[in-house]
Amino acid sequence: MRKILIVGGGYAGFYAAWKLEKKLRRGEAEVTVVDPRPYMTYQPFLPEVVAGSIEARHAAVSLRRHLHRTRVITGMVDAIDHEHRTVTIRRADGDPVDEGYDLIVVTAGAVTRKFPVPGIAEQAIGLKHVEEAVAIRDRLLTSFDRAAMLPPGPQRQKLLTATFVGGGFSGVEGFAELLSLAHALLKRYPELHRDELRFHLVEASNRILPEVSDAPGRWVVRFLQDRGAQVHLDTQIRSMTEGHVVLSTGEEFDSELIVWTAGNAANPVVDKHTDLPVDNRGFLVARPDLRVGTAADPVPDAWAAGDDAAIEDLTAPIPGTHTVPNAQNAVRQGKLLARNIVATLRGGKPKNYRHHSLGSIAELGLGHGIFQYRRFVIKGPLAWLMHRGYHVLAVPSWERKARVFAIWVTAAMFGRDILSLASVQHPRDAFVEGGEPAVPPNGVSPDRTSPR
Repeated sequence: MRKILIVGGGYAGFYAAWKLEKKLRRGEAEVTVVDPRPYMTYQPFLPEVVAGSIEARHAAVSLRRHLHRTRVITGMVDAIDHEHRTVTIRRADGDPVDEGYDLIVVTAGAVTRKFPVPGIAEQAIGLKHVEEAVAIRDRLLTSFDRAAMLPPGPQRQKLLTATFVGGGFSGVEGFAELLSLAHALLKRYPELHRDELRFHLVEASNRILPEVSDAPGRWVVRFLQDRGAQVHLDTQIRSMTEGHVVLSTGEEFDSELIVWTAGNAANPVVDKHTDLPVDNRGFLVARPDLRVGTAADPVPDAWAAGDDAAIEDLTAPIPGTHTVPNAQNAVRQGKLLARNIVATLRGGKPKNYRHHSLGSIAELGLGHGIFQYRRFVIKGPLAWLMHRGYHVLAVPSWERKARVFAIWVTAAMFGRDILSLASVQHPRDAFVEGGEPAVPPNGVSPDRTSPR
């Protein structure tokens, strides 16, 4: 059997493996997925995890549960040597191993773009993974608990200040959902007041939500400002050392929570540790049929899709435009990958990727949203319902759809769950701080492994 190795279990990788299982005949090929996490993160649900509207586990799809005939390796690919058809995988124990293949599919995704800002490594949290969304929510809930015990002053103000850097969909949705959660929390904290909340959204360009037109983007800014947020456009972060934020405008403030969502950067494995061709930004050069290489010179046995690939958008009015790195494209590219790979294995020709956008939609807190398709714009509760309806249908597997829908119904009946489990990030603290081990009268510790 030919060995198909998929690097990355995100949207494109998961859907490619899922569809290959259904299309490949038994004995035709062996499929392996390598990813450091044993699940696919459904990123559009992360803002709702931040707000507590969705259970964290329901925003992830288990690879082993849904890929029944695919070998899953939990590890990080450190290098791709396509000339010798091998990859180097760093396992959980840190030891590197080499894995051979006949055909490679690179869907490693992108990483969060970072800049050399003092304090970013110590203070900022990203918003690409479930763990980060949970940490953001728990940080806010813990800050409210601590602030409620303090008198008004600088320390209390810092605890009630949150800062998001980046005005793309991830940043705006996460920011709006956290702001909505903060307003809901005030009902449970009579010691705190709404005018004490300080929520800052910092964007380096002169607008937010680049995938919507100017007028809807300005409406979102006004909506957030009406809810008490401060939106800083044409502004950069100069420093965030010890939570003290310094902006390029000269404004300074202390912020307990800083979330960094300033766009995507090339995956280091693709950018620096492969002999496959990459462009000047560090993304894989890919053809419209998803084969790696150029139109005149495709790389044999190498395919790519998703956020780590520069794929020409054949539906764009300007030649040379690349497909937008979003979930719509990654999911559809993953499905086409499977069809094209099977076609080539059987002597057929792959098809080019073409997808006309279904529009852009964003949630802006509980009961609020915005949707745009070309010049058609919907705002408010209807857009919010459309967002939920679309994504509950789009998340893979009926099992996940049922779980997400059930928790939405539960939240509608009983309200948000405002329990913080920040202590789970340090599970041994209670055990270690629980006192010294008891010493028997003879001064000899008992052998707890001996039978009694």
